[in-house]
Amino acid sequence: MSWELVVKQTFSSAHFLENYRGKCEKMHGHTFRAEVYFEVHTLDKAGISIDFTEIKSYLLDLLPDHKLLNDEFDFSPSAENLSRYFYIKIKEKYPVSKVVIWESENAGAIYSEKDNSGDRR
Repeated sequence: MSWELVVKQTFSSAHFLENYRGKCEKMHGHTFRAEVYFEVHTLDKAGISIDFTEIKSYLLDLLPDHKLLNDEFDFSPSAENLSRYFYIKIKEKYPVSKVVIWESENAGAIYSEKDNSGDRR
């Protein structure tokens, strides 16, 4: 038996894509949306696995709101790299199963450690 929890949190930041040719090589901003999924197998006596308030507080401290992401990280802050970075950081404390970083309503990247052996690339 297991449950999958999800918590969403937004943060506004600017970035530019390094080693990229196109309009996103120039600094620009997004209201990013992070979706964090957790897989849990037990509940406490209250019927809760992880308190949403605790998770939201942790994410507020972790997510770089109103920052230039290129100054915050030693990697090119693409949605792909951000989703992997936040997954690794969150995994240090919680049973995260995947992290989705949305740059816009229609474009985002998902990172998980599940086997994607059917990947076409």
